[in-house]
Amino acid sequence: MQGYGLTETSPVIAYCRPHRNKPGTVGDPLPGVEVQIADDGEILTRGPHVMQGYFKRSEKTDEVLNEEGWFHTGDVGEFDEEGFLKITDRKKDLFKLSTGKYVMPQPIENKLGSEPLVDKAVVIGSDRKFCAALIFPAEDQVRAQAQELDLDADQPFEDVLRHPDIVEVFRELVAEANEGMDHWSTVKRFALVPNELTIESGLLTPTLKVKRPNIQKTFAHEIDALYYEDEPPSEPTDKGAVIVPLQR
Repeated sequence: MQGYGLTETSPVIAYCRPHRNKPGTVGDPLPGVEVQIADDGEILTRGPHVMQGYFKRSEKTDEVLNEEGWFHTGDVGEFDEEGFLKITDRKKDLFKLSTGKYVMPQPIENKLGSEPLVDKAVVIGSDRKFCAALIFPAEDQVRAQAQELDLDADQPFEDVLRHPDIVEVFRELVAEANEGMDHWSTVKRFALVPNELTIESGLLTPTLKVKRPNIQKTFAHEIDALYYEDEPPSEPTDKGAVIVPLQR
């Protein structure tokens, strides 16, 4: 059974019960624990479980506790139709498009990341008109796929990723990941990047989470290439990335 809370909330906010258990959610709030969803989707909680504040750190306390006693968890979530609380993202990962719409990148990233052909996926679009994605393919799986398609699986990986049949496979994966998402949060273009993200390169945390600021800095040229105005770049970027529009 799943539960949810933070150190600052003593530490439980909600949990599933044996008689009321729904996988993929964190259950119902404890008795006496208030939970509400802010306008930007952040989970707020109030009650006797919330800390009085950080020790000798009043400024940090003021950042997370408002005058009405609501604690800002930093997590984004929602209540489903049955009243179960569901965690959907971290607020720090939210970004806003130039259109003013807020985007939660993790749902599509998780869908793509569950595919054997994808090692990591990073959805981007802060201050841009639409969402795009950097996809870091799993080389061994992609080469196996190429072999199944009767392609030359031993050629340089960049060349494998450029083959129209392989591009089409990834285009279908992205289209499937977009299904059910708000139209403004769907990925319109993506880049197949033949680079491996590692802890040593500074692109992953020790728990293998993506370091978004480092990704955006390292692959700034690839990100800019995704937002072309006329035709997609015909040649790979300096890192060998292939820029692909979702619509052919």
